[in-house]
Amino acid sequence: GAQFCIEFAFFFAGLCQQEEVCSKSVINSCGDCIRSGKYCMWCKQLNFTKAGEQDAVRCDTQTQLIRRGCKREEIISPENNLKIVQGDSLSTLSNQPEPVQLSPQKISLRQRSGHSTTFSVSFKRAEGYPVDLYYLMDLSYSMKDDLKNVKELGKDLFAALNTITKYAQIGFGAFVDKTVLPYTNINKEKLLKPCDENDQHCQAAFGYRHVLNMTPSEDEFKNKVTEQSISGNLDSPEGSLDAMMQAAVCGDKIGWRNSSTRLIVLTTDAGFHMAGDGKLAGILEPNDKQCYMENNLYSKSSEMDYPSVGQLAMQLEKNNIQPIFAVTKEVENVYKQLSKMIPKSEVGVLSSDSKNVVQLIKSAYNRLSSKVTLTHDNLPANVRVVYTPKCDHAGPPGDSEGVCDNVRVGQEISFDVTVTATSCMEDKSFTIRPLGIKDTLTVTLSTNCECQCVDPQNSSHPHCTGKGQVSCGICSCSEGSIGQFCECSIGAKDERTLRASCQRQNGTECEGRGDCVCGRCKCHTTESGSSYHGDFCECDDEHCEKFLNKLCGGKGKCNCGKCECDGGYEGSACQCRVSEEGCRTLNNTVCYGRGTCKCNRCECREGYQNPRCQTCLGCTDPCQTKLNCIECLGFESGPFKKNCTVACSKSIYHEMVDQSTIQSRKCQQKDSDGCWIKFNLDQLVGEDNYKAEILKQRDCPEPPSVTAIIGGSIASVALIGILLLMLIKLLIYMKDLKEFRKFENEKKKSKWAEVR
Repeated sequence: GAQFCIEFAFFFAGLCQQEEVCSKSVINSCGDCIRSGKYCMWCKQLNFTKAGEQDAVRCDTQTQLIRRGCKREEIISPENNLKIVQGDSLSTLSNQPEPVQLSPQKISLRQRSGHSTTFSVSFKRAEGYPVDLYYLMDLSYSMKDDLKNVKELGKDLFAALNTITKYAQIGFGAFVDKTVLPYTNINKEKLLKPCDENDQHCQAAFGYRHVLNMTPSEDEFKNKVTEQSISGNLDSPEGSLDAMMQAAVCGDKIGWRNSSTRLIVLTTDAGFHMAGDGKLAGILEPNDKQCYMENNLYSKSSEMDYPSVGQLAMQLEKNNIQPIFAVTKEVENVYKQLSKMIPKSEVGVLSSDSKNVVQLIKSAYNRLSSKVTLTHDNLPANVRVVYTPKCDHAGPPGDSEGVCDNVRVGQEISFDVTVTATSCMEDKSFTIRPLGIKDTLTVTLSTNCECQCVDPQNSSHPHCTGKGQVSCGICSCSEGSIGQFCECSIGAKDERTLRASCQRQNGTECEGRGDCVCGRCKCHTTESGSSYHGDFCECDDEHCEKFLNKLCGGKGKCNCGKCECDGGYEGSACQCRVSEEGCRTLNNTVCYGRGTCKCNRCECREGYQNPRCQTCLGCTDPCQTKLNCIECLGFESGPFKKNCTVACSKSIYHEMVDQSTIQSRKCQQKDSDGCWIKFNLDQLVGEDNYKAEILKQRDCPEPPSVTAIIGGSIASVALIGILLLMLIKLLIYMKDLKEFRKFENEKKKSKWAEVR
C-alpha cells in the first residue's frame, strides 16, 4: 500500500488530506489483495467482474469498490483486534510480595499488515519499594583516605535508605586491577604487598573481590568493611568494568532480590580499562559476559579481556541494575561520557575523602527514580513501536523509548503505545518495560494476511458452472476443470500442458494480462476499457511513444506498442511531417544514397557520417579494395584478368587518362607485376559506386641484364678459385718454412757435437 499526503495551504488553516491508494501487483486471491497494501480491500460479490476483466479488479480501496458497484457488506477488510490477557491493577504500597508497578502485563494483538494499533500502558512506582544497593569500591592505594571514611559509612547509608524504603539491603565489593603486567607488579613480594613498605595494613593484589552479600544488617556491613585494607597497582586506570560486569551477572552470589530497585554505587578516583586493553598483557580472549566467581574472587581476571562498554550496558539493562558513579572531580567528565552510553545511570562528584558519598547516593537515586523510561526488548523485524508519554513532564514521542520526568513516588502516569507491523507474522512476541524496573508487558503480535470469508459449502456452485465452489467470490475449480468459471474441461491433457501453451518463451501465463482458458489466452480489458490482444495478450494500444503529451503525437494509431502514422507523418511518435528537404545533397540525391531520410534527417548506414552521409570514417581504404579492379580494367592483368567485366564493371566506371582531374581520392598502389599504378577515385551515389581515372603509364622497374648476371657469376667463381689457391699455397709455404727452421736447428746441434 501507499499513502500520499497532499498539503493544501488555505488562508485560515493548513490542511493535510490523506488519499487512500491501493498499489496492486499480482493479485490472484483475496489474501494477495490484503497483503498488497494497508488500504486494499476485496469485493467478494458474485458477478462483480465484467467479461474479460481479471479478478484483480476485486482488489481496491473501499471508495473505488463501491464506485464500481460492490455492496458495502460484500467488502472484506480484516479488522484489528486487541485483547488484554493479563491486566492486574497497580499496587499502591510494596507490602505485598510482588507489587505491580506496570499494567497491563500481557496483551495479544491481531492486526492488518501496515495498520497500527494503539493501547495505553500505566505505571506507578510503589511506595516503599525494596532497594538493593551494592557498594563497589576502588581499593587502589590512592583511595586510602576514602576507605577510612567508608568504614564509618554504614549507619548514615542505612539511615538514608530507610527514608526511601523499609526493605533496604546493602552489599559490598572491592576492585583494583588485573594482577598481570603492565597493570600490576608481578614480583612475588609486590603481589603479596603492593603498597609502600611503611604501610602495614595492605592486602595482596587482586582484580575483583565480592566481600559482602546483600544484607539488611548495619552491623554486618560495618564489620565486613572494617576488615578491608588498601591494595595497589601500577597504572592509573582501574578494572572497574570487570568488577561491574561480575556484580551484574553473578546475581545469586551477590544476593540481588527478584523484586527490588537494584543499584550499583561505584566509587573511584581513576578512569577505567575497557575491551582491547587486555592485549597489553597478552590477554586476547574476549569477555563472554559470564559469572566466574570462586571463593568470592573473579577467577578469570588474568585470562579474559575487559568487557566493552556496550557489553556492560547490555548486562546492566538486562538485570535491571542502575549504576551510580561516585567519582572525584578529576574524572567526572570521563564518567559523564560513560553514563551517556549506559541507560538509567547517574554521575556524582565525590569529595576527596568520600565524606559526601551518602548525600551523593541519595541525590542520584532521586534523579533515577523520578525519571521513567519505557522501552522494548526483542522487537521482531518489520515491527515499529512509537511511545507517546502522557504525564506532566513528558518527553517527545519516540520509536525507541518514551520518557516521563519528575515523577513522584505513587504518581500514576501512562504511555500511549502504537504498534505497526509491515509484514505478515504469527505469534511474534516482544516485551515492553520501564528501565531499571522488573515489571514487563509481553505483547504477542499476529497479522491478518488471509481473508476469513463465509462461503457457501456447495462444491458444485452454479456460478462455477457446477464444477467448483466459490471462495471469497471467485471460483475454486474441481479436479479436471479450469478457467475463471471452471468452464474448461482439460480432458486427456493435464492442466500443466494447457497452461504452458499460454506462456510465451516459458514466461508468465498470458503475460499476466489474461486468463488461460482451454489452452488459449482470453485477454483482459485495460483500465481505460480497451482490450489486450495478441496470442499471449502481449499487446496493448496504450503504451506507445508520446509527443507533446499525446499518444503517437495525435497523428497516428497505437498498435501493440508501435505507432502507425497517418499519411504525411512519420517517426516513432509520428512527430514529423514526411519531407526530404533536409536530406537533399548538392547533386540532388537523398543522403548520397548511403542512408535513409527520416524526420527530415539522414539516418546513415554504418560508418557514414551525418549530416548527409558523404564520408565514411570507419570504412576500409578504397585504394586497396579497388586495386584488383583498377589493374584488370586499365591494364588487363591481375587476379580479375579473366572475369574483369563481371567483377568490376558494376562498381567502377573508369577512364584512362594522361593527367587526372579528380582530386577527391588519390591512390598509388603496386600491382601484381610489381609496377606502381596511379589512379584517382571519386565515390558516386551509393555505397559501392566509384568513378576512376587511371594514368596510362605505369612505373615499372627495368628487368635485370642476363649477360651481366652470367659474367658476374663467372668472375665470382674465378675469384673464389684464385683465393682458394692462394690460401692453399700460403698454408704449404708456412708448413715448409716450419720444416726448414727445424732442419737448421738440428744442423747446428750436430756441428756443436763434432767440436766437442
